[in-house]
Amino acid sequence: MISKSKIKLIKSLGQKKFRDETGLFMAEGTKLVLDLLPAFHCPLLAATPGWLSENRQVKADEIIEVDATELNKLSNQKSQQGVVAVFTKPRFTWKAEELNRKLSLALDDVQDPGNLGTILRAADWFGITDVFCSEHSADAFNPKTVQATMGALARVKVHTVDLVAFLQSGNWKMPIYGTFMDGEIIYDKPLSQHGIIVMGNEGNGISPDIERLVTERLLIPNYPIGQATSESLNVGIATALVCSEFRRRLQ
Repeated sequence: MISKSKIKLIKSLGQKKFRDETGLFMAEGTKLVLDLLPAFHCPLLAATPGWLSENRQVKADEIIEVDATELNKLSNQKSQQGVVAVFTKPRFTWKAEELNRKLSLALDDVQDPGNLGTILRAADWFGITDVFCSEHSADAFNPKTVQATMGALARVKVHTVDLVAFLQSGNWKMPIYGTFMDGEIIYDKPLSQHGIIVMGNEGNGISPDIERLVTERLLIPNYPIGQATSESLNVGIATALVCSEFRRRLQ
């Protein structure tokens, strides 16, 4: 049986205020929890007897056996999968000399948790290990974001930064890319395998302060070019397309 205080703690992690105060976040579901366990410290794991029997190898500071009714009180999902875990939020550092040797993402006020989770999942797929989020972007440790990453948080370092200061601070020896409606068609443009790719807000795109720091403007064209289509792409889809084209050039 799980105590009321622990139920209260886990439920509170749905709010950023309490995630920040405690330095904790929660995740649920077998695949997600098993992906995150090797990467992050786990102070608490609550699971059904059946789940614990099938996953005897799991380790946490405290493991609590709960029944389905108790687990439903903890879960944010319509159909819970037998396990909820609490993890300690990581703290990452970065060095300009290391970033200059790889491809990174910067997110300018991406506000939807699902979009952020999709972007982190795409970053993981394309081998991008550092994602820099502006201070007004969605929280990477929001339960909806965590769920949407499908375990990518175990491999992608998420940094929350003053994005203008970050882009100004590095002794960058590589391009800063951004996507714009008046950019050069990405499929025709030479692309570096070292750089920072900036993706903008869902409604407003890249902000003027960030736009001034972009050195290479990219366009994902619609087809046929010039024909009326949807006004824009979802930022998660756009990020995946851009990352895919950068990585395709490695072949």
